[in-house]
Amino acid sequence: MIYRPVPARLPVPAGLGRFVVLTTVFVCAACGLVYELELVALASYLIGDSVTQASVVLSVMVFAMGMGSLLAKRLRTRAALGFAVVEALLAAVGGLSAMALYACFAWLGQARPALVGFSLAIGVLIGAEVPLLMTLIQRIRRQDAGGAVADLFAADYVGALVGGLAFPFLLLPVLGQLTGALVTGAVNAVAGGALVLWLFRGDLTRRARWLLLAANGLLLAVLAVCSALTGPFEQAARHAVYGAEVRVAVQSDVQEVVLAGGGSSGRPLALFLDGRLRVSGEDEARYHEALVHPAMAGPRRRVLVLGGGDGLAVREVLRYADVASVTVVELDDAVLRLARTDPGLLALNHDAFRDPRVRVAGADAFEWLRARRPGEAPYDVVVCDLPDPAGTAGAKLYTQEFYGLVARRLAPGGRLALHAGGDGARPRVLWTVDATVRSVGLVSRPYRVPAGAADRCARGDGWGFVLAARTPVPLRLPDDRPPLRALTPWGLREARAGAERGRITGVLPSTLMHPRYGQ
Repeated sequence: MIYRPVPARLPVPAGLGRFVVLTTVFVCAACGLVYELELVALASYLIGDSVTQASVVLSVMVFAMGMGSLLAKRLRTRAALGFAVVEALLAAVGGLSAMALYACFAWLGQARPALVGFSLAIGVLIGAEVPLLMTLIQRIRRQDAGGAVADLFAADYVGALVGGLAFPFLLLPVLGQLTGALVTGAVNAVAGGALVLWLFRGDLTRRARWLLLAANGLLLAVLAVCSALTGPFEQAARHAVYGAEVRVAVQSDVQEVVLAGGGSSGRPLALFLDGRLRVSGEDEARYHEALVHPAMAGPRRRVLVLGGGDGLAVREVLRYADVASVTVVELDDAVLRLARTDPGLLALNHDAFRDPRVRVAGADAFEWLRARRPGEAPYDVVVCDLPDPAGTAGAKLYTQEFYGLVARRLAPGGRLALHAGGDGARPRVLWTVDATVRSVGLVSRPYRVPAGAADRCARGDGWGFVLAARTPVPLRLPDDRPPLRALTPWGLREARAGAERGRITGVLPSTLMHPRYGQ
């Protein structure tokens, strides 16, 4: 049987009513896209690998939208009430999704099932909107199906554009992820409820109007309370993730930076970037000595450190008196600021950034290497102290193109030292980095240093490193090295031998167009 919409009894002229419906479509579409982007952004932060998380969210959501459209066919006979209920549910699920996802990560240690569940639920509800809105707009003024679809989708796509731009440029920087989602949910609830309770109130019984008004009022109250509690919630979640010794938590333009322990707490300092342990004060010497000192066996007057905004690699470089200049390229100003001001981090890096030999460039390492600076002298040593190549953002700093740019900056006889992954459960990462370095004409010496007890849970069984140069260089420590706490010549030989015992052959290099670190 063909369903024919009954003309609506409106409190305003049909033209104005149609405009109100299309405006509601615009607002709801903007809210829907914000929910999608919120899930992608938070999942990328909590789980990592933004490409995978975006693919999961978008594919599940698009599938669910189709299912929602089919399910909404049953609601067309009561389209106004059905739309009000769908928007209330969407406001509740979408608005609370970020907080619920963060809670699953913090207290349950697993966010992926929640991510799929919220993507599915939000997709079903967004998919149900279009058939119901099509019915409502046809009840105001009958028009051919093609014209109605064109008007509806035009408002929908423009709303999606506004929501997509508002998320990174307004909601995220001004309100943050949690409050931004809650505010979006409130806007969604008001838009959906107002449309039905005002424009289509004639379709509702008195009891239905009061129930709908009470439900939306309760929902707005819940969202407001949750918004007021985001501060204590985030603090409790951070304690659940990082322990009770959190001293500093900063959301920079690049990442979340958390410092725990250190100072007067009596516990070793721990630096977390986007939820991942980056520095452990108990074992950091093992990592930074292995990264820096093998590269210092040779000319070393000019040194370039890519990353390393915590100052710990710089500390090791500055222990050689004949180093004339150190250039540090670090993207995140928040990390640099903490390295210069936080007492716990200052105690570890020995206030390295106050040394007059150090110059800091606040820039993305890839873009900094691409920029041409006429007259700039090449570097004797380049140290890449960068995050693991696990996510999309970090993977470009471990590509053939990146190492080609680095090779151009090396002086004759210069050496490149780089961190090549820290998870022993993924040994292929080290050999992918090694193959990528060799693909630009450098000769490599890979080695793996075992992690200490404090880092073993976070980093697997050790850190991978690669020493590279245009001509073969021995993997050794400088004869004039300063006293080292963790690294010995014998330990370095074992690190080289240990890496060779686990060598994986036939590995292809990683490029910008074909990143291979997720394999």
